[in-house]
Amino acid sequence: MANFFTELSPELKAFIEKQKVFFVATATAEGRINLSPKGLDTFRVENGNKVLWLNLTGSGNETAAHLLKNNRMTVMFCAFEGKPLILRLYGHAKIYHERDDEFHEYIKAFPKIAGTRQIIEMTIDSVQTSCGFAVPFMDFREERLQLNSWAEKQGEKRLKEYRKAKNTKSIDGLDTGLEL
Repeated sequence: MANFFTELSPELKAFIEKQKVFFVATATAEGRINLSPKGLDTFRVENGNKVLWLNLTGSGNETAAHLLKNNRMTVMFCAFEGKPLILRLYGHAKIYHERDDEFHEYIKAFPKIAGTRQIIEMTIDSVQTSCGFAVPFMDFREERLQLNSWAEKQGEKRLKEYRKAKNTKSIDGLDTGLEL
């Protein structure tokens, strides 16, 4: 049975802090839906109705492009160990780049991670929990560090060139707001 709440409780915040992976979904009125798994130490709960996500350089930048057209976003967490639970956060999000004052304020909440590209701030409209009875048990072994290693090897100059080539337009040709 699904339950809905208007904000994150301390128990749900503690659940989020234990998770090693989360999923982000966005969409525009037309084109592809983007659903991406995320990891590393890139998610923060600011309060019961606001979360932050440190967005790292990747092969695309779909979330940013979608949020510029339609700022709705869903974030999902699943329990892969312990008590079963699926947690969905529904809300509206804003993107902050290095050029924005908010980026410099929010970046303090995260560890330094090579390849940091944007910070997404999501205002939560609704919180949903559901059973998760069919989600399998999986053991966490370790973080994948390839993205960090790759970004460190690139250096800032080559990362900017990569972002210019791969991250300024979505796969549907939409602008991502990334200025280089």
